[in-house]
Amino acid sequence: MTQNPLLVVMGVSGSGKSTVGAAIAQRLRVPFADADDFHPPENIAKMASGRALNDHDRQPWLETLGGWLAEHEQTGAVLSCSALKRSYRDLLHSRARGLPQAPPM
Repeated sequence: MTQNPLLVVMGVSGSGKSTVGAAIAQRLRVPFADADDFHPPENIAKMASGRALNDHDRQPWLETLGGWLAEHEQTGAVLSCSALKRSYRDLLHSRARGLPQAPPM
């Protein structure tokens, strides 16, 4: 029996990550999540006020995403997330060991 993959669809805002990720998840019949849905209220309020998030703001969010991925290591899953910094990708990988190591972008 082949294990379903654990994937993160990455890219800049508006690049179609969610559309592509949802289609892949549907094809593989695995759960799909959009990383934006995991932002805590503080981050949402900050972004709504026009202020950019910093690495400190993103840390708990990324840890939550890594936890979600880890919860789906056995079943497979697809997550859409910008994860544009290498440190963000490394954090996700450290939480979900079943996630392939991300290549440099």
